[in-house]
Amino acid sequence: MRGIYCRDLRLEWVAGALLALALPSFAAATNITTRTTLAVQTSQQSGHTQATAAITVTSLDGEPASGVVTIEDGSRQLAQAVLNGDGQATAVFGLAGGDHSLRAVYTGDASHRASSSVSTELSTQAASSPNFALSLAPVAPSTLPLTLTPGASGTIAVTVTPQDNAALTAPMFITLSCSGLPSLSSCTFTPETIEILASTPTSCSSGSPASACPPVSSMLIQTSEMVTTRVLPAGRLVHSSGPVAWAVLLPGVLGLGGVAWGLRRRHWLQRMALVALIGLVATVGTSACKPLYDYYELGPAHPPATPAGTYTVTVTGQSSNEVTSITNSTTMVLTVQ
Repeated sequence: MRGIYCRDLRLEWVAGALLALALPSFAAATNITTRTTLAVQTSQQSGHTQATAAITVTSLDGEPASGVVTIEDGSRQLAQAVLNGDGQATAVFGLAGGDHSLRAVYTGDASHRASSSVSTELSTQAASSPNFALSLAPVAPSTLPLTLTPGASGTIAVTVTPQDNAALTAPMFITLSCSGLPSLSSCTFTPETIEILASTPTSCSSGSPASACPPVSSMLIQTSEMVTTRVLPAGRLVHSSGPVAWAVLLPGVLGLGGVAWGLRRRHWLQRMALVALIGLVATVGTSACKPLYDYYELGPAHPPATPAGTYTVTVTGQSSNEVTSITNSTTMVLTVQ
């Protein structure tokens, strides 16, 4: 008996040792180191600088990484993009005049660790005419990409940084909008229209440029949740005894009238008319009653929830002075769980 007990202990010790050796390998397999690279090209578009960033995330195991990358300029988040099946992404955004330090930050996924690229230093010329640039910052939840459950909402601060606003001959009004949201969701901006003046706002510190204290709009993204119970409409009993009842009674009255009229005709005509009227009453009564019955007795149909998935949302600002139109945009990633 003692020999069997000792043998069991040896087996447990061996199993424990093998498990201890396997755990680091398993942890390494689920936390694979990644490398993020960033390549930026710039071009002049309507008097301002537009940047196109190409991001690639590779891992030590050779498998493509998945998830989201963020383009940062110092402490500002300029744009976000979702990696494709090859671990690559492209982001397009505007750059204000001046010096920039851009880097791509990969947030990681279930198997890969986060990483960031080497900073890319750029110097861009100031706009040749009044312009603006957009940047995004999370408010609630406090991180990007924005992750919401159906029925929840999120808030993003949209900063509109003026460029060469001193050359304005009249205030510039910028209207904000968004696109790329999933179905059954919406976005609203407060305020929806931003005003940029030729002079530095009084809210700025004395002597500072307008770009030092740019105006900010709050973007609210709202999703929808599935309702599991139907809400009966007010006045259900009153309505159900009105149109629904007439939908049944009116064809029936017409049918009885037809039968009475048929009694004065030949016997075979009476039978044919009766069969036809019964069919008409059944068809008209059923088609008229069924939708109304479902609505008044069961209430409206259950609204579906915002579908789960990962979406690239584009935030756009458009300004027009009734002669030319200036449009700038940036992107963010929304995940609905």
